[in-house]
Amino acid sequence: MYKLLVSDLDETLVRADGSISPENAAAIREVVARGIKFVPNTGRGFASVQELLKAIGTYQQPGQYVISYNGGAVIENKDNQVLATGQMPYADAKQIFDILATHPEVDVHVYTLNHLYIYNERPDDLDYVASRGVVYNKMPDTDFTRFAHKHIMKVIFMNPDIDIRHRVAEEVKAVMGDKVDLTYSSARYGEFNHHGVNKGSATLQLADKLGIKPDEIMAFGDNANDIPMLKVVGMPVSVSNGIPDVKALAKYVTAANYQTGVAEAIHKFILDK
Repeated sequence: MYKLLVSDLDETLVRADGSISPENAAAIREVVARGIKFVPNTGRGFASVQELLKAIGTYQQPGQYVISYNGGAVIENKDNQVLATGQMPYADAKQIFDILATHPEVDVHVYTLNHLYIYNERPDDLDYVASRGVVYNKMPDTDFTRFAHKHIMKVIFMNPDIDIRHRVAEEVKAVMGDKVDLTYSSARYGEFNHHGVNKGSATLQLADKLGIKPDEIMAFGDNANDIPMLKVVGMPVSVSNGIPDVKALAKYVTAANYQTGVAEAIHKFILDK
């Protein structure tokens, strides 16, 4: 019996415009009513997930959770209580930012615990951010000391060209080595978290707190930053639009994509059993 469901959001659970389909929302509400935990597990900050929580019935609910920043924070929904963080050391974040800022072809996101800052904004990125209801602060210059006393969750960059993303990311990795973990997401982002901080480690951390075993967890994903999560659960599920590496890990690949794929798997393995 699955007791915990964790799901990526963008391109897995929510649609291209950032909304959730009625089918996905209804299936989630039904499993939550049965006492099963449903936890969004996203690269986004938890503040941007609140409207989704209203749609699935876990908004401001005690004993319901969100995992944010690719595992950088575990949040209880009631009053957005921070239960755990895996922040990035300031010196590491600054070093990453300083490298990324030399590339005019990318924009750079710096996520603190409560805010997002974007440097060198790209219009195509801002359109995507807006479609997800994400609020950000413009970073007008490269003075990174503004973050000296903040909790930095991750540093990411955006360009839709995969070759550019790989080239820039490998330049950072060549300098940072194993201090950071690199993942890719949404066919546009390269993402850096502190080493060992990922969606999988945070899933297991929350599951341990709840007394839930890994084989009692189902996870839904589509992209590279979901792989650590899919590797550690009993039932890894890929939506049909998942990348090949995600589909290869999955025990089940849905026939549907992010429109209704999560609902499909929930019905197959839980509601229609």
